[in-house]
Amino acid sequence: MIAIVDYGMGNLRSVEKGFKKVGVEAKVTSSAREIDDASAVVLPGVGAFRDCIRNLTDLSLTGAIAKAIQKGKPYLGICLGLQVLFSESEEFGRCTGLDILRGKVVRFRIREKVPHMGWNTVNVVRRPPIFSGIPDNAYFYFVHSFYVVPDDEGVVAGTTDYGISFTSMVWKDNVFATQFHPEKSQEMGLKVLSGFGQFVKKS
Repeated sequence: MIAIVDYGMGNLRSVEKGFKKVGVEAKVTSSAREIDDASAVVLPGVGAFRDCIRNLTDLSLTGAIAKAIQKGKPYLGICLGLQVLFSESEEFGRCTGLDILRGKVVRFRIREKVPHMGWNTVNVVRRPPIFSGIPDNAYFYFVHSFYVVPDDEGVVAGTTDYGISFTSMVWKDNVFATQFHPEKSQEMGLKVLSGFGQFVKKS
């Protein structure tokens, strides 16, 4: 069973429905024990980095998520679920993240409208297993004002152009995360969720 972490922020039911549509068992939970028992973890989210970290901490879930990743369980982060993997964010002043991946989260400083909202393409830099069957420069749905800047460029799996080229997908071992929303990205997004489900089965 895949645990979809409920910390009060995110399109939880949309993600759950997406997995159901592709025949993957997933359950929304805010229980550290259920996360510990799960075969994989999905952390979706929309909103502010600081609120996300605070809510996860208040629910005693930060340790459960870090432990699952350290154990080698597959992890899929979506939007905020990508950003909080990193060391810190500059949103509303410096805020410490989970520090699973080294790097920071910064605000767009571009001429284009912020937030970056709508459909955009993902240029595959390194193809993760969950991207099997997805063409390069496929369209996905984005909604965000901040983006990640990894210290190690080796974790970058995909980039997207919006005023600048930014990291829109990362992959390191059992950790996958996207700035875009697979649950809002129709056919291609369902392929990502299906790909993650297949990776979990093989793990």
